[in-house]
Amino acid sequence: MSLPDLIEIEPLAAPAAAAITVPGSKSITNRALVLAALGGQTTLTGALWSDDTRVMVDCLVRLGFAVKVEPDAAESANRTITVTGLGGRIPRAGTESEPLVLFVGNAGTAARFLATFVCLGHGVYRLEGVPRMHERPQAELFASLRELGYRVDSPNDRLPATIHGTGPRAAGCGVSMAGSSQFASALLLSAGTGGWQVRFAGTGDAEEAPYVAMTQRLVEAFPRDGGQFHVEPDASSGSYFWGADWLLGRGHGPERPRVRVNHWPDSGWQVDGRFPGFLPLPPVVSRERDLGDSIMTGIVLAPFGQEPVEFTDLGRLRVQECERVAALRTELGKCGARIEERGDTLRVWPGALHGAEIETYDDHRMAMCFATLGLQVSGLKIRNPSCVKKTFPNFFQKLSAPGPAGLGACIRDARTGRVLAGDRLLAP
Repeated sequence: MSLPDLIEIEPLAAPAAAAITVPGSKSITNRALVLAALGGQTTLTGALWSDDTRVMVDCLVRLGFAVKVEPDAAESANRTITVTGLGGRIPRAGTESEPLVLFVGNAGTAARFLATFVCLGHGVYRLEGVPRMHERPQAELFASLRELGYRVDSPNDRLPATIHGTGPRAAGCGVSMAGSSQFASALLLSAGTGGWQVRFAGTGDAEEAPYVAMTQRLVEAFPRDGGQFHVEPDASSGSYFWGADWLLGRGHGPERPRVRVNHWPDSGWQVDGRFPGFLPLPPVVSRERDLGDSIMTGIVLAPFGQEPVEFTDLGRLRVQECERVAALRTELGKCGARIEERGDTLRVWPGALHGAEIETYDDHRMAMCFATLGLQVSGLKIRNPSCVKKTFPNFFQKLSAPGPAGLGACIRDARTGRVLAGDRLLAP
């Protein structure tokens, strides 16, 4: 049985002592899968197994790669994945009359990384996804691929799109990161095999874009001829538990029980590895300079601070799984928060919150942010909680499990009042 369509989280009376294991990084897993396919036989340990990474694995298999997926004894939402790369060769392709179709769901990383990757093949590929993926920006990436000399057919420069692969070619292109840093990352992952020279535009030096810096470091560290590579835990997913630690621990003193995240990444690859250092929240937090997706966690925690907080440079949140700026403003407003949207800035004031029925917009991070809030706010209900399967399918199991592996929260079917446990909390 799966999660019901509406759940309610009961507040925790006291902070819990917990050491939480979170699944592997989605960003690193999908980058590593592409690099593995470009190299020799590579085994990825600690790899995330969720909707987004399954999409990438399914597409690699459809392209003709041998991929072996095995359980991970340490974390049920992870897998050990062995990819038999072919040194840059893509085994399968379609024709102009019958393109090879790759379905990317709503996985932005898969959509962007595969669009570039299939240029190295010899044939025709069609990328398509769910309706929301067809709304998300692709124009800057397609312009870069055309500058490299590849044909991309898309009437509106979005998905669905047909890409004509003609193999590596010595060429150069510019790429703007104004719309998404994933465009630059997509090109960098395949540039070495493709023989491409990539120039960055839009945000200055590429090192200023944390996800592009992650890609560059990953390319340098990856075993190009095959071997083993470990995927570190997902820092964005860990932010909910650091947030819970702060939220539940306010006023309980330094000796209170603590919530910790096991094996917290210290590589510097993930910008959200900085999140614990932003609690309590400072007066201003920037999406460009400070945090990645974990800024959403900070926004829902802001009403519990002592002073107003401005969250700036939020433009990219508007074109992700949902229009996240409007979604956060709307749903926090339902809970009684004083929150103001001005341009790409949200300003949040301290104040008491109350329960509400939260719309998640089929966005995993909306569901997890507001579930964290439910640990403190009574009457908080989450619609469509199964959307967490995109990156963290056992998230609600972690909230519910007794310490020290979980927080011990009580989660109910909001329509029947029945307490949910075990497999009833796993997103299918």
